[in-house]
Amino acid sequence: MADVLCCVLLAAGRSSRLGTPKALIKMGNGTLVGWLASRVEATGARIVIVTREEIFSEVRASVGNIPVIVNEDPESGRTGTIQVGIRHLRETIEGDMRVLVVPVDRPGFSDSTLQTISSSIVSSSPSNFGRGGHPLIVCGRDISRILSSSPDVPLNEIVKSIKVDVEDAHLHLNIDTPEDLEGLSKSLGEL
Repeated sequence: MADVLCCVLLAAGRSSRLGTPKALIKMGNGTLVGWLASRVEATGARIVIVTREEIFSEVRASVGNIPVIVNEDPESGRTGTIQVGIRHLRETIEGDMRVLVVPVDRPGFSDSTLQTISSSIVSSSPSNFGRGGHPLIVCGRDISRILSSSPDVPLNEIVKSIKVDVEDAHLHLNIDTPEDLEGLSKSLGEL
């Protein structure tokens, strides 16, 4: 039996530097989290969105039928949020899985990069000009390593992914500050 392609979409950050929840940034008629979820959904992945209690209702309302769960301790770190998502997926999926990790604040990957990474059978991430980016896919033992790690350990200390060279002009787009929002629509419109 082939493994199941899954996705943990991370939307549990505090967004303290931005001042507004990143997941709920307006994108066309929807939100950034909804836009990302629909792009990932096109790969056929089984998605779970992990968010904070304070924005759960708004996130839930913006993503259709995609499951949304709450990380009760989002301050423990991004790895902790990934753990919450993987545990949820393991409860609902039998057999082996590969897990895309998609942070809501790193939306600059192209659809071709998403397809390339989602088809990988080893833990991989895109790279452009020598710098790694997102989404990351984790496979096999790396999933177990994530689950057995402390929630505050950075993911790049747990998973040593294979770097896949891509030509994405906006791969390193990172939404952290109000200034980052200025070029967001233009950048994402080019994907």
